[in-house]
Amino acid sequence: MKKIINDPSDVVAEALQGMALAHADLIDVRLDPAVVVRKGGGVPGKVAVVSGGGSGHEPLHGGFVGRGMLSAACPGAVFTSPTPDQIEAATKAVDGGAGVLHIVKNYTGDVLNFETGAELAAADGIEVAAVVVDDDVAVKDSLYTAGRRGVGGTVLIEKIVGAAAERGDDLAAVRTLCERVNANVRSMGMALTSCTVPHAGKPTFELGEGEMEIGIGIHGEPGRERLPLEPADAIVDRLLAPVLEDLPFASGDRALLFVNGMGGTPLLELYIAYRHAEAVLRERGITVERRLVGNYITSLEMQGMSVSLLRLDDEMVELWDAPVHTAALRWGA
Repeated sequence: MKKIINDPSDVVAEALQGMALAHADLIDVRLDPAVVVRKGGGVPGKVAVVSGGGSGHEPLHGGFVGRGMLSAACPGAVFTSPTPDQIEAATKAVDGGAGVLHIVKNYTGDVLNFETGAELAAADGIEVAAVVVDDDVAVKDSLYTAGRRGVGGTVLIEKIVGAAAERGDDLAAVRTLCERVNANVRSMGMALTSCTVPHAGKPTFELGEGEMEIGIGIHGEPGRERLPLEPADAIVDRLLAPVLEDLPFASGDRALLFVNGMGGTPLLELYIAYRHAEAVLRERGITVERRLVGNYITSLEMQGMSVSLLRLDDEMVELWDAPVHTAALRWGA
């Protein structure tokens, strides 16, 4: 294992300390329990949006805390769900009296701990609603989930829902919007290499030099199939086909196309993939109105990518375009 770390047991805490220094104008970081909070905490009368999960997927979620997106994030240990006391602390830190929405990726530990965290916050008089994100079409169940995993669509949901909260929507409206976006987004990923969890010190799985895994999860969970490595266009076809068929998407649809890197793949290759993905959609009569390309939900240094497609409506476009100012996503602000 070759990583720029000190002690594996200090990875998350030291990363959070660095993040706090690098983005002191945007966030406050607390270490016991670990939470990342929008600078200034809760905004009176505004719905707060909280998300979280295991560390190792940066910039998700802490990198999306700030104006127009998340109010707080709960970073668990690497690939480990945040604890209920973290979730309760984040919820209390940003509650402005209008309620708090929890956006939860569908991993069993995340779902259970967010439920307990919400119960603890409710005991303190805070109204909490939750939506579970399950956009991965690769497999129905995985090592970590019952039902589909929450993956790349989470980034798009956090942006759009965060914008709705920022404009002053109430908790019921924000929750309904979150459910609508989740129902209209589908994703699928692939890997060329494994990642290495720092405290494990060895690759999570083995993948031969000439192989690729299609349908991989963000923790290295097995995918649909292991195949010989193919050219970029063929890989994109393999990812897009089940995404398009699942909703299904149809000619005339408007869409946001998101090509995401898993952490170890350069932008050069992601743009090659994006080029073909948009061409495929154009041939099918689907209009790509908004785009995102880059490393936004990662799996440490894993090489690979995921493709997400969100069917847009006018409100989603307006909220996607709304100003956002976070460590990892910024426009219009």
